[in-house]
Parts: sequence; structure tokens; C-alpha cells
Amino acid sequence: MEKYLQSLKSCPLFYGIEDENLLRMLHCMGAHIDNYDKRDTIFAEGDPAVDIGIILSGRAQSEMIDYCGNRSILSAAGGGEIFGETFACAEVDELPVSIVATEPTTVMIVDCSHILHTCENNCGFHRQLIYNLMKEMALKNIASHEKIEVTAKRTTRDKLMSFLYSYAKKARSATFEIPFDRQELADYLEVERSGLSSEISKLKSERIIENKKNKFKILK
Repeated sequence: MEKYLQSLKSCPLFYGIEDENLLRMLHCMGAHIDNYDKRDTIFAEGDPAVDIGIILSGRAQSEMIDYCGNRSILSAAGGGEIFGETFACAEVDELPVSIVATEPTTVMIVDCSHILHTCENNCGFHRQLIYNLMKEMALKNIASHEKIEVTAKRTTRDKLMSFLYSYAKKARSATFEIPFDRQELADYLEVERSGLSSEISKLKSERIIENKKNKFKILK
């Protein structure tokens, strides 16, 4: 567990918790670490919604497959970020989404009930943990609202530019990277890949953006 300490300290869930308390707390909560290859399912749709995942290295994304087999990507997470917390805290019976590794990924799994219910010692750092969890859930709610704003646009071009502007704003730079390849971006924006590729090509020819793989630059 100690070798992942730096990764754990970068996780907002553990802000304000001293190293020695963090390791002791994780042991008390029965946290365990699993490794996944690219496209492995970490949590599957229909699984009991009881655990929270913390990405120690790699990346994962939240996906939903509709009745016709179409994939929609809801969000992406990288090192130090958490997933599954909203459904576990809501105590829904089953996960409505799947969490899938998009590259080799190492994840710490924690039973959410061990976070929400303090032990008999009622430690101050456990109260800090619960506060951090509630804050992360609030931020995720904001991110979900931002996705709705993007996908509510009428055209593929408007969806794409709204998405790119939001990432430029977060990066505070006209040059930035996104966590999706071309197909994943299409699934996130809920558009056809061919139409998305066409719009990217048009925007590049109009000198509005520059693009190479998942790297973008907004020119005007």
C-alpha cells in the first residue's frame, strides 16, 4: 500500500489527511488494489452499487450501452480521481453504467459503507474523508450539468466547439489535450464518428482549430 502513497495523496478524497492516518484508515476499511488491461471492465452495469474506485494509474471511463448496442460515454477519469461514488452513496441496487479501463490501469477499491459510517473511534480524519467525498460528488454533479449543456446543442459542430471551449477554459490555454480518441469523443458528444471527423476537418481548413490525435488548439 505504501508504494501508492503519492498517488493516493493526489486524490481529492484524501485531502487534509496525514500519511500515517491515511494508511491506517485504508487498512481499517479493507481497501484492496486490482490491475486491469485496456478495455477490461472494472465495474459492470448491473453489479451491486457498493464500491468506490480510486485510480492510482491509468485511465477509465463511464459508459452506457443502449438497447441497440450504441455506446454513450458519460465521463472519463485519470490518476487520483474516483468513480462509482454517486451510485454507492445513493444506495441504488445496481450500477446503471459500466466503468471500463481505457489503458492499463491500477485501481484501489473501497467499500463505500466503510467511508460513510465512522468507526467507534470517530476519528477526526474520517470526518474529513466524508467531507471530501461530499465535495467530490458536488463537483461531479457540476460536470454532469456541463455535459448536458454540450450535448444539448443542435449540431455536431456546435457540440464539438462547446466541448473544446470548455476544455480550453479548464486548461486556461488555447492548447490542450482531451481524454478521448476520435470514436470516444463521438460517443461522448452522442454523434456519428463520420460526421464528427468531417466537422473537425472543416474547422481545421477554416483555421478555427488545429488538431493532432487528442491534442487541440483553438485558433480563433
